[in-house]
Parts: sequence; structure tokens; C-alpha cells
Amino acid sequence: MSVYVNKTSGHSAEIVWDPKNDDPQGHIARAFESDQLAYALEALGDPDEVGLKGLSPETALHATALTAQLTALLERRSAIQVVLLRDVHKYSWRRIAASVLDDAEKQSSVRRMYDSGRRHLGR
Repeated sequence: MSVYVNKTSGHSAEIVWDPKNDDPQGHIARAFESDQLAYALEALGDPDEVGLKGLSPETALHATALTAQLTALLERRSAIQVVLLRDVHKYSWRRIAASVLDDAEKQSSVRRMYDSGRRHLGR
């Protein structure tokens, strides 16, 4: 992996990537520039108000939209990863379900992810 997240000190981190090689479609850059990543991390860290505490209604709506957009992108990317796990790495449905969904019995859910990933790939 050529994208690095380095803990710098205390509760700080530095994210390093090469825009040309690691982010040719600009997804990482957009996640930073649009505050998608910031709002998503705030939602992860706030157990009660999922990052909306103290925000105006319009800002809360905007924050939620950006978090949902990043979530949707990550869901598409993970579906494509499932396609690669199955087609390239030849993992069984059971093994993928156990790893990705933490439940080997959720093979039908993994197959739905696979089908979604194939659609995103145009297959």
C-alpha cells in the first residue's frame, strides 16, 4: 500500500499519498477538500450526536450528505474488492463472508456485493 497514515504525536496523524499514482481519479483529494473525510471521522468519533453536535441545521444537513457520499463511494469500492477477492484471488464465498462481514454464513450478502461490484466494473 502506498497511502500511508502515520501517527505523528499524541492524537495527530499525517496522511501521505502520491496524487498521480495513488489517487488518479481524485477520490482522496476530494475527500479532503470537500470535508467528507473530516465529517465522516467526526461521525465515527461522536457516540451520541454522530458529529452533528453544535452544528446549524443547514451545516448538519451538509455534513450528513458528505458523510453519506463518502460512505457510498466506499461501499462501491469494497464491492469491487469483493469481485477481485473472488475472481483474482479465488477465495470461496464462505471465506470472503467470514472476513468481510465477520460471518461465514452471510454468503448471499457477499454475492450481492459481488454482483454490485461487477456492475460498477461494467461486467
